[in-house]
Amino acid sequence: MRTIPRRQEPALRGASSEGGADLLPSQNLSRMSSGEQVRLYVRRLIFDGVLRQGQRVPQDAIAQTLGVSRIPVREALIALEREGWMTIVPHRGVFVNALDESSVHDHYELYGLFYGFAVRRAVERRGPELAERLAPIAKQIADTKDVERLHELTMQFHKLVVESAQSPRLRSMLRQMTGIVPGNFFDLVPGADAVERRGTAAIVRAIRKGDAAQAEEEYAKMLRKQGDLVAALFRKRGMFEQEQQPEQEPVSR
Repeated sequence: MRTIPRRQEPALRGASSEGGADLLPSQNLSRMSSGEQVRLYVRRLIFDGVLRQGQRVPQDAIAQTLGVSRIPVREALIALEREGWMTIVPHRGVFVNALDESSVHDHYELYGLFYGFAVRRAVERRGPELAERLAPIAKQIADTKDVERLHELTMQFHKLVVESAQSPRLRSMLRQMTGIVPGNFFDLVPGADAVERRGTAAIVRAIRKGDAAQAEEEYAKMLRKQGDLVAALFRKRGMFEQEQQPEQEPVSR
């Protein structure tokens, strides 16, 4: 992600109140902490096009919409700046950064590296037992048509792989990575469910054969394809940085 020039400060489109709170859609985020609510909510505003690159983040409106104080809003925006979503300009406000397509691809390549490493270690350390535990989950992933259930099952699958790797360092690094799709991945990204079904099945087949290298490759392949789908979706939604048109030279008359 690249920082937007400070001069770009468009207001929220169609704002009809000073704070803009009446524009911001509400969501049921009651199960999360206040800071987590704000982080997910702001990312969703960007995803939905309510906030676009270069815009100032309406902190008071977000606090009002979610029913929280300014403190968790400020904390969440600091965290989002560390993740590359925002730029905080002292005495001026917080501004939305441009999304960069290569960064989206890099994000999923890194996931592929981490989970590929995890499955390699898991195969080495758990062997056939791992396949027996993953196979029923993969079968349910293949069979379910419900996106909420699919999300739960894939989380179970990935969590089991990471736990079986028995690598505290890996778990720590994965905790530092945050998703870039704000919500249920399979509900928001067309085609992601088919990629996940094929990918998890291929991973289990490789584990059954005891082929750690193949399992690693299948994980990387699956996450790379998911990254391609996310990039295509973001491109379609106009979320990537818009190229600035060169200024025209004045015409002499």
